[in-house]
Amino acid sequence: MTQTMRAVEISKAGGPDVLQPVTRPRPVAGHGQVVIKTAWAGVNRPDALQRAGMYAPPPTASDLPGLEASGEVVEVGPGAEGVAVGDKVCALLPGGGYAEYVATPAAHCLPIPAGMGLKEAACLPETFFTVWSNVFTRGGLKAGERFLVHGGSSGIGTTAIQLASAFGARVFTTAGSAEKCQACLDLGAEAAWNYREVDFEDKMRAEGGADLILDMVGGSYIPRNIKALADDGRLVQIAFLQGPKAELNFAQLMTRRLTMTGSTLRPQSDLAKARIAEDLRAQVWPLLDAGRVAPVMDQEFALDDAAAAHARMEGSTHVGKIVLRVGG
Repeated sequence: MTQTMRAVEISKAGGPDVLQPVTRPRPVAGHGQVVIKTAWAGVNRPDALQRAGMYAPPPTASDLPGLEASGEVVEVGPGAEGVAVGDKVCALLPGGGYAEYVATPAAHCLPIPAGMGLKEAACLPETFFTVWSNVFTRGGLKAGERFLVHGGSSGIGTTAIQLASAFGARVFTTAGSAEKCQACLDLGAEAAWNYREVDFEDKMRAEGGADLILDMVGGSYIPRNIKALADDGRLVQIAFLQGPKAELNFAQLMTRRLTMTGSTLRPQSDLAKARIAEDLRAQVWPLLDAGRVAPVMDQEFALDDAAAAHARMEGSTHVGKIVLRVGG
C-alpha cells in the first residue's frame, strides 16, 4: 500500500470553501482497529459543524471530517476481531472519512447488506447508529405508538421513518416543501406536514399527541414539542439547528409526566458504539438484507468536490443522503 493518500481537510473554520484537497500520511491500524480503503464516504451535518469550528473531534480522532464510509479492509490491527483483510464493510468512524484510507475500531464495522452497493452502504452507519440509539434504545419506541420526527426528508429523517414503520409505529413528520412531504409519505409516514404552512403541534395534538418526538431543530421547537407530546410522552433531542435555548414551563414535565433526553453519537465510548453495532446487526441488518429498509440517496460528488457537497447539504434542498466518491 502507498504510504500517502488523498484527503480533504478543514483549512480553517468557515464555509464550504475552507475544505481543501491535500496529501496526508496513510493511517495505521492501532489496537482493535482496522484500516479501510475508502470507496464512498457519507456527508453529514456534524461534518459541517466541525468545518465551521463548532464541533471539535475527540482528542484521539483524525482531524479530517467524515463519520461514515464503506470500502475494503486492507489492514487489521492487533486485537481486532470479526473482520479480515479483503472484507467489504461499512463503518462508523471517529473521523477521517474524507480520505482514501481511514482507521476505525473493528467493532464499529458492519457487513454490506445483501444486494446493496458500496455507495448506498456508505450512507448507513451515521444515521442508523443515531436513529437506533435515540429512537429505540433511549426513546423506547414501541409498536403502535405515535412517533413524530422533524426533518423527515433528511438522512436521519428518512431512516427514522423507515425503521419506525418497520417496527410497527405510527409515523408523523415535518418537512419544508410539498415534494419533501410526499417523499416522507412514500417512505411510510402516516402524515407529513409542511412546517412553513401549518402548526405541527396542533396537528399532532389532533392525532392524540406524540408518544415520542425526535428533534434536531431545538430553539422555538422545544416548547412546541412539549405541546405536541401526549401525556407520558418522550422528547429526544439530537441537535439544535435553531440553537439550544428556549423558554419552557417545566411544571408540564411533572403534571404530564413527560421525559426530555438526548444524546450525541461521536463522544460516546468505543464500547457504547460497539453495542449499538451489535444491536443493528441483530435487529436492523435483516431488514436491510431483505430490502424492507434502504437508504434514500440524494446526490454524489467527487472527493475533491466536498465543498460543493457541503453547500448542497446546507442549502437544505436535498432529500436523503449525500455521498463522496473516493475510490468507488
